[in-house]
Amino acid sequence: MTEMHTERVLVIPTQLLPDLGYFKGFTANVDRYLDELQSPRNASYRPRGEMEQDPSFKQLIPYAIFRYTDGSGRVSLFHYTRGTGQGEARLHRKRSIGIGGHICVDDAGTPDPYSEGMRRELAEEVIIDTRYREQCVGLINDDQTEVGKVHLGVVHLLDVEEPSVRPREDEIVAAGFSPPEELLDAVEAFESWSQFCLNALFKGS
Repeated sequence: MTEMHTERVLVIPTQLLPDLGYFKGFTANVDRYLDELQSPRNASYRPRGEMEQDPSFKQLIPYAIFRYTDGSGRVSLFHYTRGTGQGEARLHRKRSIGIGGHICVDDAGTPDPYSEGMRRELAEEVIIDTRYREQCVGLINDDQTEVGKVHLGVVHLLDVEEPSVRPREDEIVAAGFSPPEELLDAVEAFESWSQFCLNALFKGS
């Protein structure tokens, strides 16, 4: 079996979203959803290979955005292009501003599986040579794409003291920091989650 088929990942029933208040795209109303999404009574760990094809469940995905603000107040965001060797073929060659991945059953033995899983995914994908402050700023639900039907994004904004974030994985290419307005000018080249975040959090900023 492949790693995807044997890996067990954190999921919630898709029906939980309409029960709490269905939304499309991005919502900043974190308090309305997050406690219930992470509650043990709603969350379970199931085989990832099955969950990728089962829209009755949503895989809970932390989606971290690195923001740098220089001394003059100018903002830039970390961005990159996904290579063709990453696990999710449906996102290959898409540009992105988000770093993240699945919470897996190995994280379940820690006091805070979600936070542990997010830290693990960040450490696997990028090298962060700077201090940062983190805040949860929103959720993403996109039922218009095949990827979105089986994933739910939890958006975290990481404000870094220096723009010292670089890829650890070879499949994170063309990476760097750029002003949001430059990224918005090319927004159609980005994966849908990044488009939602760019428009909701940085348009007009």
